[in-house]
Amino acid sequence: MAEDRNRRRFSDPRAAAEAAFRAATTPKPAAPPPPPPAPRPAAVPAAREMVSLRLDSAVLTHFQKDGPGWQDRINEALKALVPSLQD
Repeated sequence: MAEDRNRRRFSDPRAAAEAAFRAATTPKPAAPPPPPPAPRPAAVPAAREMVSLRLDSAVLTHFQKDGPGWQDRINEALKALVPSLQD
């Protein structure tokens, strides 16, 4: 082990400088392009979505006066107004 420490390493400063310059100026390989985004799942037919909707207080009071299920009643009233959604 003492022999390893006592050995001199002969190096050429010019060759070392050229190698360092080459390493610094050589273009790095381009990173692979990012994968395309995952496709969004298709909408489930007849699925409900959470929305925020501003209603007049009189309209809200009308639908809430019969108790729970007022969101379903509003949904049915709106579906009745859209011709393409009527069963």
